[in-house]
Amino acid sequence: MTEQPVTVVANVIAKANDIEQVERALTELATQTRKEVGCICYDLHKNNDNPAHFVVYEIWQSEQALQAHAASAHFQAYGAAVEGMVERFSVDKMTKIA
Repeated sequence: MTEQPVTVVANVIAKANDIEQVERALTELATQTRKEVGCICYDLHKNNDNPAHFVVYEIWQSEQALQAHAASAHFQAYGAAVEGMVERFSVDKMTKIA
C-alpha cells in the first residue's frame, strides 16, 4: 500500500517581546526545510491581525518524511533558538480527503 501525503498545520504564538526572533527562526527553518527530501510544500504565514501568530502549512510525501523532518538538525536548531520565546504551539496532522 502506498503512503498518503501528510498535511500539517502548525500554529506558533510568540511571546510579545520575542516576535522578531521567532519570525527569523521560523523563516530560516522554512528555507532549510524546503530542501528536504519528501517536502512537497512548506509555507510560513503571519497573521494580519496578530503579529505574534505564525502558521506553517506543510505537505509531506509520507509520514516517514515528516518524521525525518522532525529529527533534522535544522528543526532541532529551530527548537533551541526559540526556547522560552513561544507562548503557545499546536500541530494538526491531516490527510486530504477531497
